[in-house]
Amino acid sequence: MITIYHNPRCSKSRFALEQIKNYTSEFTVIEYLTKPFTEKSLELLLEKLGLKPIDIVRVKEPDFKEKFAGRICTDQEWIKILIENPKLIQRPIVENNSRAFIAREIDSLNQILGNK
Repeated sequence: MITIYHNPRCSKSRFALEQIKNYTSEFTVIEYLTKPFTEKSLELLLEKLGLKPIDIVRVKEPDFKEKFAGRICTDQEWIKILIENPKLIQRPIVENNSRAFIAREIDSLNQILGNK
C-alpha cells in the first residue's frame, strides 16, 4: 500500500500525488501539517527512509534559519522539533510497504512506485 505524506501547497508534493493517482487507485494521503506525526510514526518512517531526523529537515525554511540553524540536537530532540514544526519536514515522502523515499525528484518517485 502506498502512502504519501503530502502538503497540498507544495508543487512537488502535488506532482507526486498526481503520479501516484496515475499509478494506482489504492493509496493513502496523509496531510501531515493537519494530521501530525507521533513520535513513534516518525521514528518508523525514518527507519524506512534509512535517514536520521536532521536528514529530512528543510534547512532553507525560514523557521529553521530563525529558530534552529546551528543548534546541535540529539535525534530524539530533532524528532520532537519536527513533530512540533511539521513544515520543516521534507516533502513529499512516499512510502510503499517497507520502503520510503523523499520523492522530490521523479527518479525517487519511480523507485518507490516500481517504475524502474
